[in-house]
Amino acid sequence: MAAIAAASTGAPVLLLERTRDGGRKILISGGGRCNILPSALDPGRFVTDSSPHTLRKILAGWPHAQQRQFFEVDLGIPLALEEESGKLFPRSNRARDIRDRLLSAAQERGASLRFDVVVRDVVPERAGWRVHLEGAAPIDAVAVVLATGGLSVPTTGSDGIGLAIARHLQHDVHPLYPALTPLTAAPAVHAALAGISLTVSIEGTRQGRRVAATGGFLFTHRGYSGPSVLDVSDIAVRSRLGGGPREELRVQWGTMGRAGWDARLQARGAQSVLTVLREQLPVRLAELLLHEAGIEAALAVSQLARERRLALLELLTRYALPWSGDEGYRKAEVTGGGVALSEIHSSTMESRRHPGLFLCGEMLDAFGPIGGYNFAWSWATGRAAGLGAARYAASSAARS
Repeated sequence: MAAIAAASTGAPVLLLERTRDGGRKILISGGGRCNILPSALDPGRFVTDSSPHTLRKILAGWPHAQQRQFFEVDLGIPLALEEESGKLFPRSNRARDIRDRLLSAAQERGASLRFDVVVRDVVPERAGWRVHLEGAAPIDAVAVVLATGGLSVPTTGSDGIGLAIARHLQHDVHPLYPALTPLTAAPAVHAALAGISLTVSIEGTRQGRRVAATGGFLFTHRGYSGPSVLDVSDIAVRSRLGGGPREELRVQWGTMGRAGWDARLQARGAQSVLTVLREQLPVRLAELLLHEAGIEAALAVSQLARERRLALLELLTRYALPWSGDEGYRKAEVTGGGVALSEIHSSTMESRRHPGLFLCGEMLDAFGPIGGYNFAWSWATGRAAGLGAARYAASSAARS
């Protein structure tokens, strides 16, 4: 996106790509379908240790509606709304179509692309920047955009080089951590439920505020995954890395709240408690919850003692998820932390420390929930960085 924006101004642009084809995170997103944008963008759902006001200003630089128009009109990629999830996908349901069209758009606008290029360092020079490569001659540039991503899913080529360069250039980099990553449990107390999925709500405390994530939940052989888990995983990860008490995550199984369950469990019918639970929950999960509550599955609802009913309600609506770890960067959708937003100009993504250096995307201190938010952040910051770099190069040429 940075290359497209910069080249669109007529600036000479060279894009250096570590992999042989580029855009590998696009290719694996959305199960190979590429959830390109959310249906609407709420800046309040982003996580950052920087100023939320700065984050909002950055996103306002290229509003959601304009991003969608760019893909649908400028690039000619029709998007379709998945009503169930509120996500926008290409109508072809092919992530490769998005990646290929972005690459071709950069080339059509005049950008040059070099693949299988490993950048080792970016060093300021009197007349601009020198980009040092592995096994090749260095490249001199007037302006440089670092769009290198973070540490998540290293098999896609993310090696953290941009963050290392930013640190070397004395930028303030907030502590890094894997975000939107599955959680694990040791021992794997729920391994017998592996493969079961359902909609849940999970509550936790993030930065002193109670937050909740609602969406799909998946039991795995090692622990827990699904959008709801990924969206609150940073709470668990940061408490683990911080060495303090383990943050609690409380799960409401299914879509029914406490009042609804209470009404059903106080009915005077002859239905068994298991039958009532099975109306809303997978049978194996229902059986587990009854076992933990010390309730016989065949017990009639009308015979359920108050004490047992309250214990079951707690398990149904405030279940303490027994997580102990996480899957780390290997399966993390994004990197949490990164270059502080105070280190860049919010309108251009230019470094406040080094004129002519621009930073964007995942290496900045912000990430959003599952559902296209992190692509929206990358599109907005990448475009701003590309336009900012082109303007900087043009003004440098005018001065010389």
